[in-house]
Amino acid sequence: MPDRLVSANPLPRISLLTAGRDQPYALGLTKALTEAGCELDFIGSDELTPAGLPHQERIHYLNLRGDGQINVSLARKITRVLVYYGRLLKYAAVARPGIFHILWVNKLEWFDQTFLMAYYKVLGKKICFTAHNVNKAKRDGHDSWLNRLTLRIHYHLCDHIFVHTEKMKAELLAEFNPPAAKVTVIPFGINNVLPVTGLTRAAARQRLGLGAADKVLLFFGNIAPYKGLEYLVAAFDQLAIRDASYRLIIAGRPKGEAEYWAGLQQTMARSPARDRILQVIEYVPDAETELYFKAADVSVLPYVHIFQSGVLLLSYNFGVPVIAADVGSLREDIVAGRTGYVFEPKNAAELARTIQLYFNTATAADVETRRREIQEYAHEKFSWTKVAAMTTAVYAKLAGKS
Repeated sequence: MPDRLVSANPLPRISLLTAGRDQPYALGLTKALTEAGCELDFIGSDELTPAGLPHQERIHYLNLRGDGQINVSLARKITRVLVYYGRLLKYAAVARPGIFHILWVNKLEWFDQTFLMAYYKVLGKKICFTAHNVNKAKRDGHDSWLNRLTLRIHYHLCDHIFVHTEKMKAELLAEFNPPAAKVTVIPFGINNVLPVTGLTRAAARQRLGLGAADKVLLFFGNIAPYKGLEYLVAAFDQLAIRDASYRLIIAGRPKGEAEYWAGLQQTMARSPARDRILQVIEYVPDAETELYFKAADVSVLPYVHIFQSGVLLLSYNFGVPVIAADVGSLREDIVAGRTGYVFEPKNAAELARTIQLYFNTATAADVETRRREIQEYAHEKFSWTKVAAMTTAVYAKLAGKS
């Protein structure tokens, strides 16, 4: 029945420009779009392919990005980027899709946001853009007039912009002034493409050297100043002094700001509870991700500036409750006492009290039941089916089919 409906009212063919990254979002969206009847060109990389997704007949995979290995020479990196841009320019000139949906810009952000966007427009392409961050440089503390100028050009050349929260939309309109009618708020689809095995909570803890009765806190993802990890470390110290059963897992790699990470390492080295902090300071492969979430009691997001968090949705996908700083729109995605709690940002003492509150509630007592409830809640609220319905409605409007 769905295929008959699709053939009666076909959707336009789309080019999905992924920049070769963010596998969970790109694959989650691709799966939902093809299930909704979309045919698309998937512009990927060696690391990002749509292999294994259903409806392969609707996916035309083009590996324009190639490999993205980090440990190569500077000359190799420069050559690789130039080759990619050459392939992208050539592809755009002959591409069949009339709508380009950009999920992420590439390495040369200023070039993507100005010249490349103008090139697409000269070719007659309609451009959709998913703004995962309204202004990433502002978030990271190194905004500039040039960055704001190129972003303003970028947003005004877009035919439609997707954001994930009403706060993001408000900031976008206030700072860059695109027409409000071309901005749509869509859910941040849940991360449901990572491998999930029969690994149990007990087995995950055993692998990590954790006890069954340990109170395990998890910080997962890139380590950067805006993530506020120092507040979690300080809160953990306060808790661990009073209760020896607390454990903290830090799983991720530093991203920029070497001095920030060096300072954190020094702080943790001086901590009286340093032997209870498990540091996995590296990129965590997809196949290993479930290990940390299945071992954890709660995922902690001590962020100081953010709109939406992929880690929150990753936590929910594994049924892990979240304790998050009250920044951005995180409060809107947390049901107090059911899926987690929020606390005042940059306040280690309140974070420690909130963690204690969590472990004194039924949320922590009946782990398996709570995890199922969190998963059910998340898969409904952050459904890719909803994302696809809203996205394809925009596609159809841009193509003049509605």
